[in-house]
Amino acid sequence: MTEAAIIVFGPSGMDVARRAQAAIAGSEIHGFARRVLDANVTFDNPSEHLRSLFGAGTPVIGICAAGILIRLLAPKLADKTSEPAVIAVAEDGSAVVPLLGGHRGANDLAAEIAAAFGVVASVTTAGDVRFGAGLDNPPDGWTLANPDDMKPFTAALLAGEAVRLDDTLPGWVADTDIPRDLGGTLRITATPRRETGDTRHLVYHPASVAIGVGCERGADPDEVAGLVDAAVVQADIATAAIAGVFSLDLKADEAAVHALAAGLGVAARFFDAATLEAQTPRLENPSDVVFREVGCHGVSEGAALAAVGPDGALIVAKTKSARATCALGLAPAPIVMDDAGQPQGRLLIVGTGPGSDGWMTAESEAAIAAATDLVGYTLYLDILGLRADGKTRHDFPLGEEIDRVRVALEIAATGRTVALVSSGDPGIYAMATLAFELLETGGRADWGRVAIEVCPGISALQAAAARSGAPLGHDFCTISLSDLLTPWDAIERRVRAAADGDFVIAFYNPVSMRRTWQLMKARDILLDARPGATPVILARNLGRDGEQVRTVTLDALEVADVDMLTVVLVGSSETRAVARGDGRHWIYTPRGYAGKKANVEENMG
Repeated sequence: MTEAAIIVFGPSGMDVARRAQAAIAGSEIHGFARRVLDANVTFDNPSEHLRSLFGAGTPVIGICAAGILIRLLAPKLADKTSEPAVIAVAEDGSAVVPLLGGHRGANDLAAEIAAAFGVVASVTTAGDVRFGAGLDNPPDGWTLANPDDMKPFTAALLAGEAVRLDDTLPGWVADTDIPRDLGGTLRITATPRRETGDTRHLVYHPASVAIGVGCERGADPDEVAGLVDAAVVQADIATAAIAGVFSLDLKADEAAVHALAAGLGVAARFFDAATLEAQTPRLENPSDVVFREVGCHGVSEGAALAAVGPDGALIVAKTKSARATCALGLAPAPIVMDDAGQPQGRLLIVGTGPGSDGWMTAESEAAIAAATDLVGYTLYLDILGLRADGKTRHDFPLGEEIDRVRVALEIAATGRTVALVSSGDPGIYAMATLAFELLETGGRADWGRVAIEVCPGISALQAAAARSGAPLGHDFCTISLSDLLTPWDAIERRVRAAADGDFVIAFYNPVSMRRTWQLMKARDILLDARPGATPVILARNLGRDGEQVRTVTLDALEVADVDMLTVVLVGSSETRAVARGDGRHWIYTPRGYAGKKANVEENMG
């Protein structure tokens, strides 16, 4: 299910919202910005925000009166077969009412919330009330093949007809009050095969088929997909019955395997060689050549059998193309994917921005939400606030950057999704560079199979520039004044080059408790190349409590003005200060538009 959004319009709903969040894994609290503090996500326009969530298919849980949700979402209501779950929860938790999407998860979601509050969900859909189940909302791992036939089928049930009791009936139907009889005139069939139902015959596909694949490195995705398609057709398997794509862990980063899974709309899972080797007695085509290469006697057959378990069997033995193999296994029940191999691990290198919630990009927000584990300097993890709830934290003190990256990669290599958290942008004097350096120089083999994404953040230089005007409006550069990792001679050459080029300069790490003279040396170099009146922006604690942004001139810049939490922006010779009504100044660096306009007017004249 798409991550649920718990909507809170006022502070009185926060206690119930937190209890609902604790009951619903992966949910986030969305709060009305003007009235709610400590929400995971804030919004200014309730109608736009709710309609956006609804349109994206996100389940909505409103801690409010049902009428509020109905009025806000009314313009979006059109297709009951595609609408997400919408649930109203009373502010005191006394009532939980699924309003929309009852058979698309709302009834089940409402039941979970109600159980947490010690009440009974107010389910009103006819099938659930009469039979204790909605046939268009089968259990996890089951798909209804002919949903368009559901309405007349249910009408027949409600009119008193019964379902034929035979060996094709899904086991989960026995746990309901749906009427069943040996002479029933209606049918419900469970099958992994392609079968067409009708208004008196519902067909359900259990996700019980495992596709095992093996391929050469860099195999063509179209070749692998074509091979699998042929095997699926040969076995007459319904696409909805395919639980997942399975292979050896050495293939966890193989593009063709992931393309196959994505094309089928299922997950890819991977087993180690020892697990596949344990399937050798069940293989139909064991290979000593494969064993010598990867440590097991069969990849495609072994992966399919490992996925379907000891009670499953092969239904298509290994078939081959030029660079790939595949096999199909069938389990006696839907395959529980969490128990079948491990996913490809993901390392999400995340920038939180300088500190303000408003400065975290949507991509970084999504990465934090997706992560199972968070790795970072304790202060950076604390900045996440409620976003860190429910996730495993791995805190490190300042200065243990290499250990942070190693731990993040090691956890990701076990199949988990890890967010390696930096402040600002992770690629600017932060953790992304170190991650790639360790991959190149000291990485374990399994680190290379981890999927890595770098999620940009608002950098401190961007935040400082925005707070002060537009000082980065023309060419600029960034220079770190820390000589812990870079010799001062190299830093000084860069400062002189920037001075000669008349760049606006953002100085990171301008001072520390033991390192104070470098900033003054840089100032003196710049004073030889640009006016003493050049504006210098000192931005401290950006986006956090105690934020300070002020402007001094280059000739008045002193070490006492700066600390480790300060970013220093030094203007070029063209940078200007424009007086504001409050006596302060906007700082900007022109790009030459005024001169361009003058030249155009002169040529026109």
